[in-house]
Amino acid sequence: MIGEQVWMAENLNNNTTNSKCYNNEPTNCTTYGRLYKWPTVCPSGWHIPTNAEWDKLLRYVDGNTSTSSPYQSQTAGKYLKATSGWDSGGNGTDVYGFRALPGGYGNYLGGYYTAGAGGYWWTASEDTDIMGNVNKAYRRYMGYGYDAVYGNSEGKNSLFSVRCVKD
Repeated sequence: MIGEQVWMAENLNNNTTNSKCYNNEPTNCTTYGRLYKWPTVCPSGWHIPTNAEWDKLLRYVDGNTSTSSPYQSQTAGKYLKATSGWDSGGNGTDVYGFRALPGGYGNYLGGYYTAGAGGYWWTASEDTDIMGNVNKAYRRYMGYGYDAVYGNSEGKNSLFSVRCVKD
């Protein structure tokens, strides 16, 4: 429980056709959970958080009342990152039991990047490109070198971690 929300304390690790282990190594699924294309499905009673739900989490953690979305927190990563597992001393304090781990990401060409250094999580919120096509969705990012949590949109065929929030 973080504020008024109940979040999973680890990355989703359900084997689906739209998921992979980082570098196709099963031990990485054990450590970081699976990486998923957008969209994916959380277990019954849970759902993928929207931008607004991520914003609410981050504002609660850092005490900010900004209304921007996706909210870019300069401090929430410190409190949400696990106390171990991040490269170069980039661990957090895990004050809320969120245990964010740097599972990296995969791209549509089959490459994998930044495990140990960065964590990327899908949101349920879609984004449109300049032509009005809905081929992107928002994601959140934490890195080893700073305490911030950033939001941006990416192509839906990228592979990112998923956190679920209780319905």
